[in-house]
Amino acid sequence: MTKVEIKHPDKTVSTGAYSAGVAVDGWLFISGQGPLDLKTGQVVEGTIEEQTRLTLEHIGKILAAAGCGFEDVVKCTCHLSDIADFDAFNRVYAEFFPGVRPARTTVQSVLWGGIKVEIDAIARIPSR
Repeated sequence: MTKVEIKHPDKTVSTGAYSAGVAVDGWLFISGQGPLDLKTGQVVEGTIEEQTRLTLEHIGKILAAAGCGFEDVVKCTCHLSDIADFDAFNRVYAEFFPGVRPARTTVQSVLWGGIKVEIDAIARIPSR
């Protein structure tokens, strides 16, 4: 088994001891992403909709770096700092996953730095 690190193409600052993504045996595992400025490591403040959109844009860039797209995602785990934000979060989330949507778990969690959302994902890397 060979693991390959997949980096976020815009990330220039360390935000912790983890890989943005790890590809292994045709699968891509994306670490929890949040609404961060990846050049400064600072939280990008905003509404749940804005933070969800930025978080999913980060996931999209990691997917692309591994040769994947949102259509290849099979599972997401989503953490919301306030479960009352679910409907607004879900509307934005749905824009990124047309068609057969990934399996998903969404829970309320205590999140770092006051962020409102964190999402991780698992994708199947398409055969070339």
